[in-house]
Amino acid sequence: MANDLTASSVQRQNILNNPFAVTEIQKATSLRGVSFEGETWLVKEQVADFFEVDVRTIERILEQNRDELSENGYAVIRGKRLQALKLAISEGGGTDIDVGTKVTVLGIFSFRAFLNLGMLLTDSQRAILLRKLVLDIAIDVINQRTGGGTKYINQRDQDFIHAWFQEENFRKELTDALRDCVAMGNFKYAIYTDKIYQSIFRERTAEYRKILKLEKADKTRATFYSEVLDLIASYERGFAHELRDACERKGEPLTTHEVDELFTRFESMPLWKPLIDSARNKMASRDLAFRDALHQQLEEYVTPIEAADFERFLGEKSMELQERLEQAKDVFKRLKERE
Repeated sequence: MANDLTASSVQRQNILNNPFAVTEIQKATSLRGVSFEGETWLVKEQVADFFEVDVRTIERILEQNRDELSENGYAVIRGKRLQALKLAISEGGGTDIDVGTKVTVLGIFSFRAFLNLGMLLTDSQRAILLRKLVLDIAIDVINQRTGGGTKYINQRDQDFIHAWFQEENFRKELTDALRDCVAMGNFKYAIYTDKIYQSIFRERTAEYRKILKLEKADKTRATFYSEVLDLIASYERGFAHELRDACERKGEPLTTHEVDELFTRFESMPLWKPLIDSARNKMASRDLAFRDALHQQLEEYVTPIEAADFERFLGEKSMELQERLEQAKDVFKRLKERE
């Protein structure tokens, strides 16, 4: 899908919240500023010079988007903090920042705020080139850290294996309950799997697979995030209990109509609402940011990815599933040796 940074606040924030991408972009731009409080800062005149626009254009963008830019590092400083900045400028040397001695209030841009402004600036050729660079680097960083593909980026999460094994166990509870308690052919397993998926993220299995462009050999559940697997597991165990309870009360297997009514009541329980909203938000937002996949049925749930999620799926603690399985195998082996 197209990425228009000037039009999408979510797309902008997904890049600005990605510390790995921002670091690489900063290296690529080699932007000169003043080192202050552990960051690189620029003043309006420097930003205007870089983008080859009038300072009034920068001020207009600031006025229209002050909250977003402030969230990403634009700051207005005065007093002791301003004096400390002036000292850093004088001691730094070789900088083109000029802050007059009579200046008592100054607006400054962190590198993230500078990038943010470049994503908002529509009448600058340099801003257009910067946006292309930003998108290229953001994509390259994700591909490099995931080995060239994001189909199974969910498996880099340290919580994935536990959620995966737990869901497999509860999946069997549901299939056993469907086998024992529902008077219907084997098609019932696919039908009620789809019902669970539709209830949680408004898509059937086939629709989900098409959005993620899964191949025939790809397992659908192997692409789910741990939070989604946890919720599916809760549905499976809970609905299995409801099926067995209803079957026991009736004294014989349930009809399709009875099972459908039972599921409608089950999915309407108020307790699911916050859990479903959270799962939809995580799946829709992460798939858009990491997999460039838009779940149109969940578009209203899309929000920017937090920096913690970039660390979770791209950082040093994240790793491929095979590595985690090897670690788990070693743990199980040591436990067995102690018995």
